[in-house]
Amino acid sequence: MPLLVTDPGTIHYETYGRGRPVLLLHGWLGSWALWRDTIEVLGRDFRTYALDFFGFGESDVVPTADETRAKRQEAFTVPTYVEMVYQFMDRMGIKRAPLIGHSMGGTVSLSMAILHPEKVVKVCVIGSPINGNSLNLLLKLSGNPTVASVFWLFKGKGLLLFLRGYSYFMAKDGRAMSRMITKDVSMISAESFFQSIGTLRQTDLRPELGQIQVPTMGMYGKRDIIVRSSENETLKAGVPHAQIEWFPDAGHFIMQDSPERFITTLRGWLKEN
Repeated sequence: MPLLVTDPGTIHYETYGRGRPVLLLHGWLGSWALWRDTIEVLGRDFRTYALDFFGFGESDVVPTADETRAKRQEAFTVPTYVEMVYQFMDRMGIKRAPLIGHSMGGTVSLSMAILHPEKVVKVCVIGSPINGNSLNLLLKLSGNPTVASVFWLFKGKGLLLFLRGYSYFMAKDGRAMSRMITKDVSMISAESFFQSIGTLRQTDLRPELGQIQVPTMGMYGKRDIIVRSSENETLKAGVPHAQIEWFPDAGHFIMQDSPERFITTLRGWLKEN
């Protein structure tokens, strides 16, 4: 299990393949496992790195005793995840790379292109919110402390029970989605749950999108029940040169609902000069 120690904490990642580096960033409540099939294909042409954000999967902050509370209060936020990706690339000697992000991971990827353009070759976002108001009502409410505390009754078992059922509406293969989400959610804490969605719903990248000059692609599914699919229009309005790929038969997890078109489109786009 590859681990990298950075200033904020320990980053777990999986790597596969040879060639130019490509980073893959998962969404809220997820982990690197989302990309298991993707890295097997991209690894034929690229050196892929799939990261776990702090508080998800096997990554976590490692504060000293004196700074434990203060550090954890801001450890699981979108700005921290941007800094995490930057430090990962710096420590791994990755000067520049394409960033591929699903949902929250795409929001982080766009933020990297805005704040650290020298590190980003290309950006691909998949079902990602540009404006936090595009999240569905349930996710926005999850950022409320009272609602979050309800989900975490009985040490998070209430959240797991809910997601096992709700997962069947997220993707075509509801059973596979339920298994993946149940496993990922069992590894998170109340802090990472609340902080990450709380900052995501407050994020609004629209004023800064015009700063993005690198090649950009947005993939959005018409049947997305997590993020409004009209965010593809928001991305295109802010980044006029962005390539938009529309998936009429897919939901939030395009890589699972339309795997063949997804990987063919992504692989071809990455190989373009």
